[in-house]
Amino acid sequence: MLGSVETVLRSDGALDDPLDDDGSLKEQLDRLPNICRFQYAPVATMIIAKFDPLLTQYQELMRHVGSGSTESAPPDVAQRLAIVEGQLTWLTYMVGTIVGGHSWSGAQMGDGEEAIDASLSRRALQLAQGVDYRLTSSNGAGRSDPKLELAILFYFQNFRRVYMFMWDQVSGSGTVGTSVVSMMASKLDSTPSTKQKVYQRMFEHLGMGDHTAVANLIVTKIGNNLKYWPEEQEIVAKTLELLLDMAGGYSSSKLLLTLETVRFLARHHTEDHFPFLSNPQNSRHRTTFHAILARLLLSPSGEEKLGLTLEQFVDPILNTMGHLESFSPTDLRNEAARRPLIGVFRDLRGIAASLHNRRTYGMLFDVMQPQHMPLFSRVADAWWDQPDVIISLLRFMQEFCHNKANRVNFDQSSPNGILLFRATSDVVCAFGRRILASPAPTDTTDIYKRRYKGIGLALNVLNSALGGNYVCFGVFALYNDPALDNALDVALKLALNIPLDDVIAYPKLSKSFYGLIELLFRNHKATVLSMETGVFMQLMTAVHEGLQTSDATISSLCANTIDHLATFYFENASRDKPEMRNLNKHLAAQPNLFSSLTATLFNLLLFGAPQNFWAVMRPMLSLMLASESSFTAYKDHLMSTQSPENQALLNDAFSKLVHDVNRSLDSANRDRFTQRLTAFRVASRAFLTL
Repeated sequence: MLGSVETVLRSDGALDDPLDDDGSLKEQLDRLPNICRFQYAPVATMIIAKFDPLLTQYQELMRHVGSGSTESAPPDVAQRLAIVEGQLTWLTYMVGTIVGGHSWSGAQMGDGEEAIDASLSRRALQLAQGVDYRLTSSNGAGRSDPKLELAILFYFQNFRRVYMFMWDQVSGSGTVGTSVVSMMASKLDSTPSTKQKVYQRMFEHLGMGDHTAVANLIVTKIGNNLKYWPEEQEIVAKTLELLLDMAGGYSSSKLLLTLETVRFLARHHTEDHFPFLSNPQNSRHRTTFHAILARLLLSPSGEEKLGLTLEQFVDPILNTMGHLESFSPTDLRNEAARRPLIGVFRDLRGIAASLHNRRTYGMLFDVMQPQHMPLFSRVADAWWDQPDVIISLLRFMQEFCHNKANRVNFDQSSPNGILLFRATSDVVCAFGRRILASPAPTDTTDIYKRRYKGIGLALNVLNSALGGNYVCFGVFALYNDPALDNALDVALKLALNIPLDDVIAYPKLSKSFYGLIELLFRNHKATVLSMETGVFMQLMTAVHEGLQTSDATISSLCANTIDHLATFYFENASRDKPEMRNLNKHLAAQPNLFSSLTATLFNLLLFGAPQNFWAVMRPMLSLMLASESSFTAYKDHLMSTQSPENQALLNDAFSKLVHDVNRSLDSANRDRFTQRLTAFRVASRAFLTL
């Protein structure tokens, strides 16, 4: 490994660097811990014997180079520096994978192995300190090889995985998890567990301070990576991945809240302090960055420990929005507004993704409504044809409207649910009307990114709002508010504007498309049934096709759609109401609708893929009760295709299927019929011939 570094460098590009082959590197590193554990002490001694002289050489070379970059150094020094950095990269990867090879859930650590871990970790941490000192003292000019930075991040990640999961349990201070410590003490009769003793001994042998000092070293490196490596996407991504994992751990997240570097990150999350935020290629990393900081801020006692409220945290974003809101429609579409808009929506999406309860969601909603909400529809209208802007907006709206963990839960007397839906409707309608008014592209190259991706996201935004259970939709008709009708009208036109073959071809688009249809048939039947028969049958044709796809999610959505329709027909067939009159009109124009659906469902049950048969069973009882003639016709047709012997068996199977089945759609009857369908499928497949 170490010898390959100089060989590759002297080949002038003729040889591939093994460090660039992630697959091969991962394969080697995955096997290393198991091999080394058999002779851990001798292996560690050998690694340290290689590491120490290289670390000394590296420190001397850094002093020689000073605050300049490697490229500005004399050629011989630059080459020596490249060789040493490459060899240290290999050793750091080795230390990381060996230290990270422990399994706390498995057998106990060997006696003294924590001291060996500490010896190896001390070298890796000293290297990280040296690299970071050179980076900061030169104001970013003295960068090491990016591969070395990635190796250090790999080591940090493995160290975190093994030695960060119980930091609050070994700290006796009041700064980190005092309540948890007392709880653990009572649980363990104030006697440290074996793992705690191992953990404490490791930090004692490490000799670089307690766990807080080590955590501060890691987080400081994270902050400097984000500050000084703005154009290296992989370093930014791996750095944020490490910070995200630390923020996601119970113990490590509590410790992060006590660190000054984290306070700085939370107070200065702007492009001025972290240039990676201004790089368009890092736009998705903006979302991750703000999601991490918001998660820490909104954790228990997060605002108190960081000395910051959510309102103060989002203030820089709101200031940018306020500036953009002052623009005229022409200026808002100006190229100078593109990057700030993308940044705002990316940042807000990250924050919204970290809101997991009613309290925190309400905090963000209150700072957005009513002042800043109108900007979203203005942007949708002005930037509808620019994927980078409109997709950033729609993804934020999808997250903001998503009622995960019942977080969008306003007071009974609050109009906020309706206001949120109005804002959602405005965005969907502004974007949708622009799309519908534009001619369909003749050049289908990259059509998904240019057209369908935005449409799919717009449908998802509306799906989140329609299925969020935070809006009483009857209010809109009662008070002649067109927001609901406008949104449904535009969404249906968008959906039906796409060729069905294209819908099926793009999985994400098809989930949005069929998700909308299922919601409409579930909660908005009056709207669906009031459509022209041709449009209604276009929807049912799409449902019929989707039912037969290999994607279980799509077929399940289509089956549920059929169940909603058949249930409505069965329960309201004798009633004279506008919805039934409309449905009867559609059925009169297409009398074989129920029979074709029945035949398809039974064919899928008997002859379809195993993963789909559970999905297709739900609508079969409601469809059978809605149209018994369709069931009888399918039964007669299937029996006519079988031999006399099989006809008798099949007739017996059908008789058992419908035995004791009531004309009811209550849960008990549905469950009983589902069990019968399963038995019917197993019995029939044993003898049926195609």
